[in-house]
Amino acid sequence: MSKKLKDFNLGFFGTPEFAVHTLEALKEAGLSPDIIVTTPDKPAGRGMELQSSPVKKWGEENEIPVLQPDSLKDENETVSLLKNSEWDLFIVSAYGALIPKSVLDIPHKGTLNIHPSLLPKFRGASPIENQILNDEKEVGVSIMLLDEELDHGPIVAQASVTPDDVPAHTEWPLSSKTLTALLADIGGQLLVEVIPEWLQGDITPQEQDHSNATFTKKIEKADGEISLDGNARTNYLKYSAYDGWPGTYFFAEQNGKKVRVKIVTAEYKDELFTPLRVVPEGKNEMDYKDFTRV
Repeated sequence: MSKKLKDFNLGFFGTPEFAVHTLEALKEAGLSPDIIVTTPDKPAGRGMELQSSPVKKWGEENEIPVLQPDSLKDENETVSLLKNSEWDLFIVSAYGALIPKSVLDIPHKGTLNIHPSLLPKFRGASPIENQILNDEKEVGVSIMLLDEELDHGPIVAQASVTPDDVPAHTEWPLSSKTLTALLADIGGQLLVEVIPEWLQGDITPQEQDHSNATFTKKIEKADGEISLDGNARTNYLKYSAYDGWPGTYFFAEQNGKKVRVKIVTAEYKDELFTPLRVVPEGKNEMDYKDFTRV
């Protein structure tokens, strides 16, 4: 390799906390990006004040230029800057917006993406949650060379996790929050291992078996509804998959009224799913046993 690794120009596209794990891994390896592209600030909270993405905050803390285009589909200041600069590699980690082929093809070595599933399974918007919902016994992360189709590009590297790889007494499936952090860390470390070989041209990407592709959809609030009379394992998988958002809830009759009850904590034991702590609509958090006595 004619240039030293630190002399390569890297651009990074990402938005949520998942992508921060990638940035930390790159930083520890001396591969911090030269520029960061993230989505615009969005209103959040009760006051609907504009909030910066976790990636933007990381970029500012590490004094790396941050760009926040409304879109990359049209010619704008960000796209012009990227096209008029020399780039060796772009890295995408949960950017959350469309990146057109005209941008993906800018770097000499293309654009690598960290995807939190073992592609071609679980392409699309919610791969982590759907690995849990499907009760997968092997989950993982893929690094692929991005093309213009959704999670379609050839595979550069993969790493998997099974129940044998997690600490003893850890419940499987892992919760969405736990699995997200685990796959983010594994993906970041795998990327750090891959980048030097990729830049040297020592890796030949492998085409995905598109006939085995499965697709996931964007999660909606209504997906969190369960029936306590339904399948216990299915309820537990939903509870684990939706522990961040939208959470799980059920409807119950109370005093002649249909009440929405949010599940805060629950357990799956002896093939039974049991809520432990709940928040009934309009009330404070309480023990599920107390709720059933009302």
